Amino acid sequence: MKRNFLEIACFNAESAAIAQSAGADRIELCDDLAAGGITPGILTIEQVRTEAEIPLFIMIRPRGGDFVYTEKEFEQMKQEIAFIKRMGVDGFVFGILNEDGTVDKQRNLELVRLADPLSCTFHRAFDRVPDPFKAMEDVIACGFRTILTSGKAAAASEGMPLLSCLVQDAKNRITIMPGGGVRSSSIAALKQATNALFYHSSAITDKSGIADQKEIKLMKEKLR
Repeated sequence: MKRNFLEIACFNAESAAIAQSAGADRIELCDDLAAGGITPGILTIEQVRTEAEIPLFIMIRPRGGDFVYTEKEFEQMKQEIAFIKRMGVDGFVFGILNEDGTVDKQRNLELVRLADPLSCTFHRAFDRVPDPFKAMEDVIACGFRTILTSGKAAAASEGMPLLSCLVQDAKNRITIMPGGGVRSSSIAALKQATNALFYHSSAITDKSGIADQKEIKLMKEKLR
């Protein structure tokens, strides 16, 4: 039986510590929950890297809003990857789109090459592309190893048909990681419907913005 993995999006060091203690397999570290995640501060990265024993991926996103970036914002993303790469992290999470919503292959490829040999995840900018199957091929061509997606739905539980098709079409060329509103109440159904390997959740269950240890443990149980 294959093993399933759980990544927890953490917006502070406290959540990262909770995620690790609850058995998460990987941390995606971000800042600004209201914006859906932006690049975290250097001090937070340093603290989490010092304390975390599980893989640590860092969000590279200069601001909230859309995923079409100016040249200045792109330069900022390059500088952040080059600097944070030296801090002993395990990977990066980012995604850049063209004005028409398609994948910006040139810029994404440049960032993936800059991050090499660290693994890169194309985040939920993927859920704004017009053709997800064409976008998946573009993302693969750029060298990403994972796509985080809700299946172009408000929540992954509503995007299961597309998620299942993406997992099948990926054919082990890239990992399709369902994410977006994933909780213990939906993760077992997602696993059954999609047969995905990795799942993504913030595990935030109240207004505190802090990951819920019991929720993470319950999700891990349901992935067994």
